[in-house]
Amino acid sequence: MRVLMVGDVVGRAGRRAVRALLAPLRAELGLDFIVVNAENAAGGVGLTPDTAHELFDAGADVLTSGNHIWDKREIFPVLEGDLPILRPLNYPPGVPGQGTLAKRNVLVVNLMGRTFMNLNLDCPFRTMDKLLAEPHPPVVLVDFHAEATSEKVAMGWYLDGRVSAVAGTHTHVATADTRLLPKGTAYVTDIGMSGARDSVIGVDPEAVIERFLTGVPNRFITVEHGPVIFNAVLIELDAESGRSQAMQRIDRELA
Repeated sequence: MRVLMVGDVVGRAGRRAVRALLAPLRAELGLDFIVVNAENAAGGVGLTPDTAHELFDAGADVLTSGNHIWDKREIFPVLEGDLPILRPLNYPPGVPGQGTLAKRNVLVVNLMGRTFMNLNLDCPFRTMDKLLAEPHPPVVLVDFHAEATSEKVAMGWYLDGRVSAVAGTHTHVATADTRLLPKGTAYVTDIGMSGARDSVIGVDPEAVIERFLTGVPNRFITVEHGPVIFNAVLIELDAESGRSQAMQRIDRELA
């Protein structure tokens, strides 16, 4: 089985990359399943029904998210519907949506870290223990949306041999540590993003620099024009055992 996991899609530029590349990559790489992190797809923060449908039309099988999933309130009722959109599993009970989804014998898990996130979340490690104690498909793909590199690496080792893949999202910066852990789990600290190349993680550099220089909150504007990068990882795995056999970066750039 061949799975593609795509990093955070940022704004219109990121959606343009997904529209242009997913279908050709499915054919080129012989993809069976595509997971896309979409929490920044609508104007750089949040997800709307329209942007979700745009990503599904482009070829995504499941959309994952993170802390920005709540930034567009019109997505709340959609999270309770039938579309395969996830919010992080370890939010407290009572929030809209679901944190896992089984589709075509694959369990996709959306999980969020706590270090530096300033959010009241349940422990992601114990949340996974509880989930994996229940019956589940052999293929388990974890999008771990977290800030701290150490927390992501620790989660990879904690779940080694228990899930098929742990792929980090949230920082929008692709890391070069794709690897197979000793017990068969594919791991990468951060997939990266799909968004404007000439930006600060998808945002206009001038606005970000001003924030750093002054400390005064200002409006961040997503860069929507110019060259676009597309960051993803390809995971080859055995569908019966769930063990990964290979992992590699799939990075593209559009003019």
